[in-house]
Amino acid sequence: MTLADEVIGALRTAGATVATAESLTGGLVCSTLVRVPGASDVVLGGIVAYAADAKIELLDVDPDLIDERGTVDTDVAAQMAFGAQERFNATYGISTTGVAGPGESEGKREGTVHIAIAGPDGVRTTALQLVGDRDTIRNGTVDALLSELVATLREET
Repeated sequence: MTLADEVIGALRTAGATVATAESLTGGLVCSTLVRVPGASDVVLGGIVAYAADAKIELLDVDPDLIDERGTVDTDVAAQMAFGAQERFNATYGISTTGVAGPGESEGKREGTVHIAIAGPDGVRTTALQLVGDRDTIRNGTVDALLSELVATLREET
């Protein structure tokens, strides 16, 4: 059983739904989830908001927050997750933002990642420092977020 299978099963058991808001993963989280047969029962959709303006316009991220801290930030991840949750009227909104590399972005080093889960009990964020090439960082982000979501579902249901 894959991590995505676990997530879909846990969402089904909880009678919950999920929506994604992705930056550095560029849709990889949503794609990973919808590989599971029957995912359409619990996955409502996703938004890839790579640019700062897209995060602001599509996910209601505070532009002042982005001006002050940039897009690679815990609070930006939290607002992205809330934005997905609200846009899709989902039980859970999950998000990714960070630097996949190669090299730095916004003065933050490669592998700096923030993930968030917005749910009925509020938002939970996690800061990660991943190592590897671009694909390794992106895939590691997906794994970390899906693991956190499974843990959250187990705690909250």
